[in-house]
Amino acid sequence: MAIADRKLREKTERRQAILDAALHLFIEQGFEKVSMRNIADAIEYSPATIYLYFKDKNELLLDLQTQSFKQMAQELNAVANIEHPAEQLRAFGEQFLSFAFRHPELFELMFIMNGPMVAAQACAGATAWPGGGSAFAQVVAIVQRGIDTGVFRPQNADSTALMVWAQVHGLAALFLRQRLVVMPEERREPAMHEALAQFYDLVRRAL
Repeated sequence: MAIADRKLREKTERRQAILDAALHLFIEQGFEKVSMRNIADAIEYSPATIYLYFKDKNELLLDLQTQSFKQMAQELNAVANIEHPAEQLRAFGEQFLSFAFRHPELFELMFIMNGPMVAAQACAGATAWPGGGSAFAQVVAIVQRGIDTGVFRPQNADSTALMVWAQVHGLAALFLRQRLVVMPEERREPAMHEALAQFYDLVRRAL
């Protein structure tokens, strides 16, 4: 292996080691409590070394967020082979909720925290969102296929996808942020799935 290739591999591995250590600390202690120095101490690097790879904590969070979206995208591939667009859209929502419930810390990083978005905007403008853009594009593609195949009446795919996106995000956020205490505990999760099913039934009839 050429020296340049080895150095690049080592740099990539070191960067990933920083991200892995950061994520472990964030999940264990909370995103707000962990500093760049904490991360450096966890892997026995100097703080200066961390800053060679990440300008600040927000930039590190953005990289972790992008990785989290890739993880979610892999799980959402489970719905890729569903032929009927309306059923695929519903399965997408269920898979989204499942991911959020199993990875609440990642959901917070992906959809609640401001820090990663500050870094994204600083890097490439107000509309840039590397991970979120790809995930949203998946929803748009499902809706567009429904329009193209006549399952949905002609609509704007972006606005319809946004409506779906907001629905599943809202349900997940209400549950994870303890805002469903208005319902008995045993009804909360079943009610969410029922609400999602009813929503897609309305969507299917309306579109």
